[in-house]
Amino acid sequence: MQKILIAIAATLFVTGAAHAAETCEAQATAKKLAGAAKTSFMKKCEGDAKASDAAAACEAQAKEKKLAGAASTSFLKKCEADAKTTTAATACEAQAAEKKLAGAAKTSFVKKCAADAK
Repeated sequence: MQKILIAIAATLFVTGAAHAAETCEAQATAKKLAGAAKTSFMKKCEGDAKASDAAAACEAQAKEKKLAGAASTSFLKKCEADAKTTTAATACEAQAAEKKLAGAAKTSFVKKCAADAK
């Protein structure tokens, strides 16, 4: 059952990310942003969209588990923190690959990058 929930969450995340990119692009165009301002806006906008997608997936999992009250609040807090950490680690891994880092240099870079993202 957990594998199914993870697959659904991943699908929502990918679909949501594509939709978020389109929405963020439209917002940036409407604001007439360009260059560094547009890049910064897009990064924040897409990050916010991913966070809301993760929150929705976590809420769905909490409902599936029939959690309520403090148990639900605790689960959501941990689930969203785990999603953020996973997203940050994935982004850091991608950056390390772009920089062609390997071994200890890659490990150190990813560890620092993920810590900075928190």
